Amino acid sequence: MAMVRYILKRCFIGVATLFVLITVTFFLTRLMPGNPFEGDNVSTATLEKFAEEYGLNLPIHQQYVRYVGKLLQGDLGTSFKKPGVSIVSLIAKGAPATMSLGLTAYVSAMFLGIVIGVWEAVSKREMVRSVLMSLSTLGISVPNFIFAILMMLVFGVWLKWFPTLGLDTPKHYVMPVVTLAVYPVAQISRLVHASFTEAMRMDYVTMAKAKGLRQSTVLFKHILKNALIPVVTNSGPLIAFLMTGSFVVESIFTIPGIGREFVNSVSNRDYTVIMGLTIFVGALIILCNLVCDVICPLVDPRIKITR
Repeated sequence: MAMVRYILKRCFIGVATLFVLITVTFFLTRLMPGNPFEGDNVSTATLEKFAEEYGLNLPIHQQYVRYVGKLLQGDLGTSFKKPGVSIVSLIAKGAPATMSLGLTAYVSAMFLGIVIGVWEAVSKREMVRSVLMSLSTLGISVPNFIFAILMMLVFGVWLKWFPTLGLDTPKHYVMPVVTLAVYPVAQISRLVHASFTEAMRMDYVTMAKAKGLRQSTVLFKHILKNALIPVVTNSGPLIAFLMTGSFVVESIFTIPGIGREFVNSVSNRDYTVIMGLTIFVGALIILCNLVCDVICPLVDPRIKITR
């Protein structure tokens, strides 16, 4: 019952958070300078006609009420710049590429981050620990778009090992996934290293060694299980980073996902596309955070569910 009440409470908080996100994004888009229909050859009369057709001539609070009313009916609207194209169809078309890219980067970051973190914690060679620490610092410090440009230049243009545009084959995934995963790998490895090192000093580890358990059993069954708790709790923010970080990566590698659509919609002041993609990404991140919060007590019974 406590778990059910907790999930219901978190769902309520998630819905309230999404409502605040919708409200803030709506008014911010309307404060953007310019007009979605502005162009070099568009007359004032045509602009006024478009504004009346899409309700942009109404006071902003009326536009907001009108938009929320349609949203509650499941209508995200249509694109201003692509007449007749619904926001739902844009999401359905771009989400698979974005989610496959993000999921691949997430799994890769988790695996490599945990391996590097454990390696750094158990290694007895100072040189190895120094190199791994330096690489993690570099991964955290350098923005992912810099990695993207460097990888395109070196591995795409000079060496021609990997294609630089699109997401058609497994080889197309390599550079975008590496670009997205660099920062999470560095962050996860640091978390695992710190928690693993702390867990190695615990009394239950000393007792397990005193019982004559094998080193591998002590490391993976007793230490690693507890060392992964910070990684699980940070999975929600990590997913948020990968989702928002993919926006820039998709634009650089010309990947037909929702990230590229979002960047283009901001440039074109396409209000409905901005709103629809923000709602989709926000809801996805809230859901992932909820799942992570539910998983934590299952991984570590010491974590209690609060009502």
